[in-house]
Amino acid sequence: MRASFRLGRIVGVPVGVNWSVLVIFALIWWGLSANLFPVSYPGRSVVAYVFAGLAAAVVFFGGLLAHEVSHAVVAKRNGLGVQGITLWLFGGVAELRGEARTPGAELRIAGVGPLVSLIIGAFFGVIAMLLGLAGVHGLWLGVMAWLGGINLLLALFNILPAAPLDGGRLLRAAVWKATGDRTRASVVAARAGWVLGVALIGFGLWRFLTGAGVGGLWLALIGWFLIGAATMEERQARMGSALRGVRVADVMTPQPQTASGELTVADFVDKYLFAYRHTALPLIEDGRPVGLVTLDRVRGVPADQRGSTTLEAVACRADDLVLASPDEQLTDLLPRLTECADGRALVVADGRLVGIVSPSDISRAVQRGHLRDHLTPTR
Repeated sequence: MRASFRLGRIVGVPVGVNWSVLVIFALIWWGLSANLFPVSYPGRSVVAYVFAGLAAAVVFFGGLLAHEVSHAVVAKRNGLGVQGITLWLFGGVAELRGEARTPGAELRIAGVGPLVSLIIGAFFGVIAMLLGLAGVHGLWLGVMAWLGGINLLLALFNILPAAPLDGGRLLRAAVWKATGDRTRASVVAARAGWVLGVALIGFGLWRFLTGAGVGGLWLALIGWFLIGAATMEERQARMGSALRGVRVADVMTPQPQTASGELTVADFVDKYLFAYRHTALPLIEDGRPVGLVTLDRVRGVPADQRGSTTLEAVACRADDLVLASPDEQLTDLLPRLTECADGRALVVADGRLVGIVSPSDISRAVQRGHLRDHLTPTR
């Protein structure tokens, strides 16, 4: 999930927000300010409801951020790099580089997020209880009670044993520990996620048809997301098994054809398009990659503007490039290939371009890996 804008860094990790967060933030704010709080605590001013709803929504998303930051901190302590944290429609995601090396590390990384949400929920729940014992029964008691309940619900939902939820990671750690097979454990967790997704879709549609309204559709949407994410995780697990032990240097195309960003699209079409078989062209300056242009990007430039449009203007920017080292494990590179929409990685050594990895290179490596596994004799 790509961030639409950055908030800064927390514990050295870039934190971003996807535009979809604005939608769910507005819905939560509106739902609290216009419905829940006025119904539960009548007689207050509109300003009070609006401010209370805004405060609750901000603190709620602060809790989501704390949940993801805890994953990032524990992942770093267990030897994994963290690409960044992104808040989006369905919560947040900490983008880790690579995978946990042991079931214990997987357990610690996955378990800390729900634990943080549980602590936050308990904190606000205790405040609400103390306010109630002190005789405070106003709007702010409702804010504390809602924050306590929603964070406890978040913790409980996240520990459901189904990928891609944290509970799915816990399930994977348990199966991995019991069988010694990480791929099998990943498949088990992913299929559990698929089952949960189907159950949520069915329950959500039933709720909608029986008068629950938008809430039922929201459950169905979450179920649809879980099915898609679980299917992707199973596919990646099987791909990772086929590629285990393969280095980037083993699959890259060495010394690819390059061009300058100052070249116009028209010159690219005339001089490069038919002269070379590659569909992606790295842009370099003094041997260092500064961009990547593909046929899809060039195709989007109108014919009458190709003579005045440079490749630099349409290329994947330097900040969005996926860079890899020749000795990096291919399984560590795969999760990062979605960072740039072009789906390719540039291989650099000492800052200079030495190769490129394309989806075709990955596909061939996967086919060879599956063939190797099938031909390897068992003992």
